[in-house]
Amino acid sequence: MTAASPLDQTTVDSAEIAKFEAMASEWWDPNGKFKPLHMLNPCRLDYITNQIAAEYGRDLTAPLPFAGLRLLDIGCGGGLLCEPMARLGATVVGADAAPRNIPVAQLHADQSGLDIDYRHTTAEALAEAGEAFDVVLNMEVVEHVADPKAYLTACQRLLKPAGLMITSTLNRNPKSYVMAIIGAEHVMRWLPKGTHDWTKFLTPEELFSLLTEAGLTPVDRKGFVFNPLNWSWSLSARDLSVNYVTASLKPA
Repeated sequence: MTAASPLDQTTVDSAEIAKFEAMASEWWDPNGKFKPLHMLNPCRLDYITNQIAAEYGRDLTAPLPFAGLRLLDIGCGGGLLCEPMARLGATVVGADAAPRNIPVAQLHADQSGLDIDYRHTTAEALAEAGEAFDVVLNMEVVEHVADPKAYLTACQRLLKPAGLMITSTLNRNPKSYVMAIIGAEHVMRWLPKGTHDWTKFLTPEELFSLLTEAGLTPVDRKGFVFNPLNWSWSLSARDLSVNYVTASLKPA
């Protein structure tokens, strides 16, 4: 009998992976099944770039401000965050547990002239291999894993001392059920029905507690707020009622 590999020893939820496998070819279609992420991406990037710049003392107006930083986008999908990070100069690894996402992401990066290291793997496998990063982007993943605490602990292992992790997810309350499940999946049909399981959503307090238990220090949180009047997203220091994002640090 062969021993289980690190790729087998994961918090991956196979049913969740199957959902995204079915949509893999649509990652770069701004009007396809990932339309919500395309709409949200500018707001996500605003938060991510400012957090990295503040933590590492980088000038975002400079050429290649993230040069010298090694960055992991765990659950990278088609590479919607990997590509702008690479353009800013970071050395980027994009990892995803859904194998069909990787060739889609790699092809788009090649067509864009970007050197990005895409891998079909998991946080646990990367940690077992001794990989280390200055920054880990952990966006809209934690609500899809089988064991959030074990998953976040694996992500913490991937950070260098004093490294930065940015994590976004969805709050769990009646409003988020109406907006993210009924609104996005049933009314607007932005996402296939069943994409999200509301019971897996985490309140900010629950996420902060899990991050702390995983050995990280949460230092910031903001809400992503959708404005239906101008059809755009913005950051909010107060409204974390549906989508929200956190920054946390590994002790030096």
